[in-house]
Amino acid sequence: MDFSRLVAALDGNAALQRRARLAALSFTVLSGAEALTVRVGEHIAIGKGAAADAAFSLAASPASWAEFAKPVPAVGFQSLVGMQRVGHLRVEGDVLAWGRHMLFLEQLLATLRPLAPSQPVGAIGAPVIESVVGRYLRLNFNGRLHRIYFEEAGQGIPLLCLHTAGADGRQYRELLNDPDITARFRVIAFDLPWHGKSSPPAGFETEAYQLTTQIYVDTVMAVSRALGLARPAVMGCSIGGRAVLHLALRHGAHFRAAIGLQSATHAEGGADTRLRDLGVLYRPDIHGQEAAAGSVACLIAPTSPSADKWETLWHYMQGGPSVFLGDLHYYFSDGDLRNADLAGLDGKCPLYLLTGEYDLSATPELTAELARITGARHFEVMKGMGHFPMSESPAEFRRYLMPVLDRIAADS
Repeated sequence: MDFSRLVAALDGNAALQRRARLAALSFTVLSGAEALTVRVGEHIAIGKGAAADAAFSLAASPASWAEFAKPVPAVGFQSLVGMQRVGHLRVEGDVLAWGRHMLFLEQLLATLRPLAPSQPVGAIGAPVIESVVGRYLRLNFNGRLHRIYFEEAGQGIPLLCLHTAGADGRQYRELLNDPDITARFRVIAFDLPWHGKSSPPAGFETEAYQLTTQIYVDTVMAVSRALGLARPAVMGCSIGGRAVLHLALRHGAHFRAAIGLQSATHAEGGADTRLRDLGVLYRPDIHGQEAAAGSVACLIAPTSPSADKWETLWHYMQGGPSVFLGDLHYYFSDGDLRNADLAGLDGKCPLYLLTGEYDLSATPELTAELARITGARHFEVMKGMGHFPMSESPAEFRRYLMPVLDRIAADS
């Protein structure tokens, strides 16, 4: 592995240059018995051996580093945090320093890969006003007033879309603008309270936000009823993919179908949970929203278009303080369905499951097991896709989603 290529990592990248100046740190890279120290500042410098002032070390086998450096790495090697999560990379030393710089270091070491072909920029053409309409919904539920933002487009069967943890409804931007979908479906994407353009309820400044199963289910049902949706289909990703299961269990008759993206009974915690245990997502000494983006970057497939990948991460960088952390309470703890009776769930609400090949959290194996237990009428692994299919690779996701929507429309 030729780590000397890191010396040129900052060339032509103003964003990395600025971050490198502010980072001003040293770390050690271990590849088997070989040790190198990388010094980050105005320039990148590489030295042999492990320096005493290195903040932390990144250790992997030569074979693991070689796989990481491929143009399209295998599942589990697509990022540093991904390698750490599945046990291919060991991080020793100041783990908080590692947490502060995750996203920057992902970009830095990604330069070990061959330069990807430049992707064509879409023609600008004449100005276009999208048909997507955004509104605010004021409603009371659970004894509190909420102001919830939603966007919609199209007509026909209501399709209620649930975003991932720490993000918002912008993840469904391409569905909202797809004329073949909106000709048959009224696509509605709303931001959960505390997320995106939805406000937290009054008094939030005295609360420690935590999303629970009951709050999530109540929110979806309140929005659906307030909008007067008649037998909507519901589609959710990640925490939304878990929520569609709870909705099918508790309110199956209300929905004509549930589409679970990255659905599983539970989430894999990973081989190294120290970043989560140390609370890097909500600390005064760490930029929590950048850490959020750094922590989910490992879930995006290496083949996802760069512009879509970075827009997905940008949404995470904009989240409210502690909101992503609060969502993970539902994802890892309160919403765990391993002890629930899911047998024959498809009989309560037709269930369609789509999971990305590169997802390290709700893995294809976990979704396959869910499909077996529930008797889901459709399960498919989306090749070359990760945890955020509708956002990280919308054109490719469309190929998997359209047959599902065709079946739902035909059965209606």
